Amino acid sequence: MDVSEPQPQPHVVILPFPAQGHIKPMLMLAQLFCNNANFYVTFVNTHHTHNLIHKLINKTNFKRLFPTLRFEAIPDGLPPQHPRSGPQVLDIFFTMGFESKAKFKDVLTGLHQQEEWSPPTCIIADGIMSFAIDVAEDLHIPVITFRTYNASCTWLYFHIQNLIQQGEIPFQGDDDMDRPIACIPGFESLLRRRDLPSICRLEDAQNPILQFYITQTSAMTRASALILNTFDELESPIISKLGSLFPKIYTIGPLHALFKSRTTHYTESDSSNGSLREQDMTCLTWLDSQPSKSVIYVSFGSVATLTRDQLLEFWYGLVNSEKPFLWVIREGLLLGDDTVVETPAELEVGTTESGCIVRWAPQEEVLTHRAVGGFLTHSGWNSTLESILAGIPMICWPQLADQQVNSRCVSELWKVGLDMKDFCDRSTVEKMVRNLMEGKREEIMKSIAGNSKMACDSVKEGGSSYCNLEKLIEDIRSMRSTTKNIAHVGNE
Repeated sequence: MDVSEPQPQPHVVILPFPAQGHIKPMLMLAQLFCNNANFYVTFVNTHHTHNLIHKLINKTNFKRLFPTLRFEAIPDGLPPQHPRSGPQVLDIFFTMGFESKAKFKDVLTGLHQQEEWSPPTCIIADGIMSFAIDVAEDLHIPVITFRTYNASCTWLYFHIQNLIQQGEIPFQGDDDMDRPIACIPGFESLLRRRDLPSICRLEDAQNPILQFYITQTSAMTRASALILNTFDELESPIISKLGSLFPKIYTIGPLHALFKSRTTHYTESDSSNGSLREQDMTCLTWLDSQPSKSVIYVSFGSVATLTRDQLLEFWYGLVNSEKPFLWVIREGLLLGDDTVVETPAELEVGTTESGCIVRWAPQEEVLTHRAVGGFLTHSGWNSTLESILAGIPMICWPQLADQQVNSRCVSELWKVGLDMKDFCDRSTVEKMVRNLMEGKREEIMKSIAGNSKMACDSVKEGGSSYCNLEKLIEDIRSMRSTTKNIAHVGNE
């Protein structure tokens, strides 16, 4: 072969788990590949999320900016009327099985057979979508796993089986929750029972959800590398420990900041931030009318839910704190029969005077607005990372998955916020808001300012995440020679 012959651009297939917290960073990576490396990218959603994204993006602008990014869809195994949110989102764990795997394989073999783009060079699969690793092995396509948790929680999940063997889990929600957990290397003096992932509070070690995470985490080590949406300076000791499990680790976060630092000549409407909900931009106008650093922003993400009583306790706490608040109360936030809440008169008055409630907010813009001084959050990793980057201290009220671990790191490891897990009575909410905005603010602000600077520096040219993205791009380019002759695989 003539070595001077132009080589086709790599073609990366990306498969996220169908939830906003997973789609957002993986779609940002897809856009970076297209914009900065000229890669072809096929982004594979479920039919449900595929339809939601296409309703929200400006297709003309998006295609102009990312001409080498296209979307495919596979089934998630759920009926159309399934809500796919709240506690029921877990149903997808057990329905994205045989049918999804078979359809994903069909997508890949179809990409091999079309002539417009080069065949898939590699697959980047969500860390809880291990069927993609099975398919990649069948088709002899290199696969990289992308865990949308941080390094700390990813490391902890690799020790869940050991926690079971040590008798530390499972436990009930009222069983000595402040008991120290000392058997996870690197976290010997950090974690308590209440700081472990929510799945550790299940009654039975054989619970299918707990076993699902154990199986998925183990499968990740079959991938050739690990991608994390974090930055070296924040989690260096734990990233080093993960190096014992993966031959290569690419820490490329905060991805939303890396994308903005490396993408020019675009507006927010040109790209997609992975939101599956329409954003209410009017809250930015409300923020414009508020004093600098005065507002507490409140959002519990896209999955967590509240009971009616919890919502009222938060509401009273916010009003009683006498701080202006911007609160996201999305559709589906309230559980089941609690969807109708009669608002007490004093809360209506308090909200009219100092509050703003929206269905969904443009969170990145909110956190960087001059009026915002604190964030009451569910401690999802995207929200945590966005808050650190923006230099906004947090009050953490975690509910699911990695959120308990994140909130402990926020309060005790990085010292950029306060941890309110397992409590939300109105007096506690009021006290926490006052502490964040007044009492402990100076101490916390010093710490978050330093972490914010490190996050900003990591995505600049020469920064750790900037360089790690370059390494990832270079390594994917080197995969071309091993995948160029496998187009026939899958028809055998």
